[in-house]
Amino acid sequence: VQLQACGGGLVQAGGSLRLSCAASGSGFSIHHMGWYRQAPGKQRELVAFVTSGGSTNYADSVKGRFTISLDSAKNTVFLQMNALKPEDTAVYYCYVNGWYHSYNRENFVSWGQGTLVTVSS
Repeated sequence: VQLQACGGGLVQAGGSLRLSCAASGSGFSIHHMGWYRQAPGKQRELVAFVTSGGSTNYADSVKGRFTISLDSAKNTVFLQMNALKPEDTAVYYCYVNGWYHSYNRENFVSWGQGTLVTVSS
């Protein structure tokens, strides 16, 4: 399963960006998809994830500003980021946690290539 992320860029504080990430391949199902981010000199942190059933989870730092959604028909996850702050500057990585349609329903996790979000003050 391969992931293709897009939508990063440069935005002023208070602005908005929308990230998207599409999972491609065959013979798999999604349990959940989400986003991590890594700022310079910091550890990678979970931003948000959404399950195939529509349940969502957010980091406290983005609650009320970011919205994650999943288009199950297109295996695509979106992250709408509003009211951006300079501290949101990071490389954002999408991931998918799913299983293959094999006899043992093998679990997998795949990662996208990362997209840079820069928020200027």
